[in-house]
Amino acid sequence: MPVAEAATLEGAPVPGSNGLLIEINGQIVPNYDATLKLIEEGDVVTGRVVRIDKDEVLLDIGYKSEGVIPSHELSIRKSVDPAGEVALGEEVDALVLTKEDADGRLILSKKRARFEIAWRRVEHAAETGQPVEGTVIEVVKGGLILDLGVRGFLPASLIDIRRVQDLDEFMGQTLESKVIELNRSRNNVVLSRRAVLEEERKEARNEILTSLEPGQIVEGKVSNIVEFGAFVDLDGIDGLIHISELAWSHVNHPSEVIAIGDLVRVKVLEVDKDRQRISLGLKQTQDDPWQNVAAKYPVGTRVQGKVVSITNYGAFVELEPGIEGLVHISELTLHHVENADEAVRAGDEVKVRVIEIDGERRRLSLSIKRAEPQNEGLAGLGDAVYSSGPTAEETAAAEEQPEP
Repeated sequence: MPVAEAATLEGAPVPGSNGLLIEINGQIVPNYDATLKLIEEGDVVTGRVVRIDKDEVLLDIGYKSEGVIPSHELSIRKSVDPAGEVALGEEVDALVLTKEDADGRLILSKKRARFEIAWRRVEHAAETGQPVEGTVIEVVKGGLILDLGVRGFLPASLIDIRRVQDLDEFMGQTLESKVIELNRSRNNVVLSRRAVLEEERKEARNEILTSLEPGQIVEGKVSNIVEFGAFVDLDGIDGLIHISELAWSHVNHPSEVIAIGDLVRVKVLEVDKDRQRISLGLKQTQDDPWQNVAAKYPVGTRVQGKVVSITNYGAFVELEPGIEGLVHISELTLHHVENADEAVRAGDEVKVRVIEIDGERRRLSLSIKRAEPQNEGLAGLGDAVYSSGPTAEETAAAEEQPEP
């Protein structure tokens, strides 16, 4: 009986040979069966790529025959070029689909082995909260498909902290996301990149809040504009410029001064670390027009101005950007008027005379009726019609107006 044939018969393993030698009829022969890898369908095996064809890849896994990976079993991508998925000599994992098909071939799947390994990794990530990394392979309605070894769906609303306009810009990018939903029976994986970004942003916010101090001048980008002000992104945390801190002049709406996307230099006014809020000022980085008001507009000066707003106690007149004064209703005309809009309208260009300056409170008192040279003497007359000033209530109401 040939030795090779004898080795396939049942025999007793030779002690100390790890099963590689057996004794048959008193002869010690190699146990060739022991050198063959025992595999079962569903096993994940590792092998070396020995050939790449147009529609399949041959893999040496140390079995009696080479394994075949059909092209559609290489990747979860829809269309696959085998040469683009593997390289000659590369070691890859593959799942045994069929030990022997109709043609006697061992059929393997690279994508399903990767799928099994990936599922374990994704399940672990879901349990621990750790992010997973995947490449964007498709743009679909409502979001992106990421290749994690399994297909992961990233909804458009969870791609970024802010709304994403163009999903196509993410094609081919590698993204980190958290697993927020997992269903093995449906092969369903839902991801959130936003959760990762928010966590990173939280860490950045804490660092920025720790480093910022009132009085600092910093740079940022305008991220949003609302009725009461504008938000500025300071590399991870938004600070608010209140509408009253945008300019030295009166501002009706923040969009009059800045636009979304503008790069601005701002002054830190207040940092509330507990509430994670930062108050900023834009006008504080610009020259304060009130610094030389007394020298530029001494009492008695006549100057041209523009009516910017009307109240029930008078009209506010802008002398220059950032400098406004109040013309009390009693200083509008030589005759008595019940309402300021009987004498002036918003937008009117008027001549006024400076009659009082309160630099500390940043207040200017103006007069239209005393602006003409022939009426200068009215300031010294005791006539109640001309010399009466605002009542205490009117003064208080004027002081409640936003500072220019």
